[in-house]
Amino acid sequence: MYTIVQDGAEVLRQIAEPIREEQFGTPELATLVNGMSAALDAEPDGVALAAPQIGVSARIFIVRYDRLGPDYTGDALGVYINPEFVKSSRRQVEMDEGCLSVRGVYGKTIRHDRATLQARTVDGKRFERGGGGILAQVFQHEVDHLNGILFSDHAHLVLETTSEHSSHGE
Repeated sequence: MYTIVQDGAEVLRQIAEPIREEQFGTPELATLVNGMSAALDAEPDGVALAAPQIGVSARIFIVRYDRLGPDYTGDALGVYINPEFVKSSRRQVEMDEGCLSVRGVYGKTIRHDRATLQARTVDGKRFERGGGGILAQVFQHEVDHLNGILFSDHAHLVLETTSEHSSHGE
C-alpha cells in the first residue's frame, strides 16, 4: 500500500515523467492506478490524488467524483494520464483549498472557474473532460502537482490548523 508523502519530499517538487506509449495497457500501469485509488480511499477527506503524492514521478492523477458532491454522477473514479489543459475560463474565482500532502494547512487560491482537460485512460484511449467549480479546481490542483507546484505556493490567507477543516484535501 502506498502512503501519501508530505511537503518536503523531493518528488513533490519535480516535474512528473509522462507515461510512455509502451506503458499504456500494462499490468504495471493498472497496478499503479489501483494503488493510488487505495491510498485515496484511505483518506476520507480526499477527493483527488496525483502520482507524485505517493512518491511516484508519473503524470497521472485520479478523482473520486462521488466525493465531489451530489452533482457528480456516473463513474466513481476518474483516471487522467498525461493530462493537458485545452481550455480554461477567463473568469477566476477565489476558493478554499487544502492538500493531502500539506496536512493541516489551508488557504484561499485563485483558480479558473471552468477548465477542460485532454488526457488518456489506462489502456491509452484519449478523452476530453471539462468542468466547473470544484472539478475545475481539482483539475488545476492536480496538474500543479504534476508540475512540482503545491497549492501553498500561491495560496493566500494560509491557515495552519490541527483540527478538521471544511475544505477538501486534494
